[in-house]
Amino acid sequence: MGIKVEFNPDLALRAFSEFKNGNRKAEECIPETMDSGKEYPFLKKGQRNYWFDGEIPLIETKGNESLSRPKASIKILESTHFLANGEVWTKGKYKVIEVFKDDKIHFESVFRTGTWI
Repeated sequence: MGIKVEFNPDLALRAFSEFKNGNRKAEECIPETMDSGKEYPFLKKGQRNYWFDGEIPLIETKGNESLSRPKASIKILESTHFLANGEVWTKGKYKVIEVFKDDKIHFESVFRTGTWI
């Protein structure tokens, strides 16, 4: 027996339509409108660890590791693990650094393009 922990190099949330359709909580979804400089809450099932010391991509997931290109560059501000109905969850807050509105490559691996030597 072990402790199941997932280390995530990105924050993968669902499309906002999942909330509108009643399938997910709002915090489990990418906000319908995002603004640079604003903070938003997030909620993920499972015990997850995120990188706090830099920017990471915000991506959309459809589940089963079906992921989009980055929708925004974000910074995780806080993350807390908790139990709800016998299941482990991770909740937190992130700040949007930049919203991407084009098809350019904004991350190489876990690095924001143009930010490393």
